[in-house]
Amino acid sequence: MTWKTKLRRKLIFLHRRTREYVLVGRGLASTRHPVQVHMITVRRCNLACTYCNEFDDFSKPVPAEDLMRRVDHLASFGTTLITLSGGEPLLHPELERVIARIRSHGIIAGIITNGYLLTKERIESLNRAHLDHLQISVDNVQPDDISKKSLKVLDQKLQLLAEHAEFHVNINSVLGSGVNNPEDALTVARRAQALNFTSTVGIIHDGSGQLKSIGPREQEIFEEIRQMKKSCYSQFNQFQRRIAHGQSHEWRCRAGSRYLYICEDGLVHYCSQQRGHPGIPLLQYTKQDLRREFNTVKSCAPLCTVSCVQQTAMLDNWRSPQTLVPLPQPAPQPKPAALFPPPASDELVGITTLQNEFQGDTD
Repeated sequence: MTWKTKLRRKLIFLHRRTREYVLVGRGLASTRHPVQVHMITVRRCNLACTYCNEFDDFSKPVPAEDLMRRVDHLASFGTTLITLSGGEPLLHPELERVIARIRSHGIIAGIITNGYLLTKERIESLNRAHLDHLQISVDNVQPDDISKKSLKVLDQKLQLLAEHAEFHVNINSVLGSGVNNPEDALTVARRAQALNFTSTVGIIHDGSGQLKSIGPREQEIFEEIRQMKKSCYSQFNQFQRRIAHGQSHEWRCRAGSRYLYICEDGLVHYCSQQRGHPGIPLLQYTKQDLRREFNTVKSCAPLCTVSCVQQTAMLDNWRSPQTLVPLPQPAPQPKPAALFPPPASDELVGITTLQNEFQGDTD
């Protein structure tokens, strides 16, 4: 890597970090805007991981014009961070246009991907769109029946990112039931560190985002990964340990207000695991809706493992006790049947990202 490339990356990093500090400052100064939004660009995925309940194999990409209208509406609220996901967002043919639209509003832009479709050319295209953050989930070292997102398959993609990405890269591994070899999480974390990426570890939860405690060895691995390298975020993630030890956590969930989940149909939900509440179209969502949900108690909160929602709520846990109850859930809309039969309810699991950043030389 040339000194010019190193300097460019450093300057981009400093600019991004400054914007992130502004995000936190604005979040502390005012409770009247969304801090983080998770928006689905396409529900279809090119993989079929058995733990995942957030994909299908047939949906078409959301039209780019619809996505950009949603971005514009979120910008009118003063939103500070939008993460694009799926399914697999890299399947969207106009993903870079949407990223550029997010950045045109001064909003931080991120994507969550399985990484399979990354090439040198696609990474450079994401650079030109001014993507800020990219996260890849690496579930194991060798592919198995549960997940093909293995280090063996994806390591070449990680090397391409290390060589060409101008955006921040985070590698997420997973612990919990269904993982054949929990030691793989350590291997993945060490590889991320070697490539100068940050690393996180997730704990498998059930199909409604609720706690599934992990065993003694998984808890040891979890703590070892946490201790690999301290970061400025560690002090803000104390709920992680309670989750790892199967304990409930008392906090004030601000989903529907400070955190929004926007599905492919353009509806606002609390999160990926609590779809249906409040179930209002985003383009009809108002600042009054944001205010109501800020003050609404969520009964699922004590055993919640959805880390992005918990982290967003940390800005406000110290203030504004919640006194309202949720609105009645709207009647469910019929959905086309997936080609893959749905798993049994006790098999439905998702992944929550537990932030445990390892700061690299440039990040």
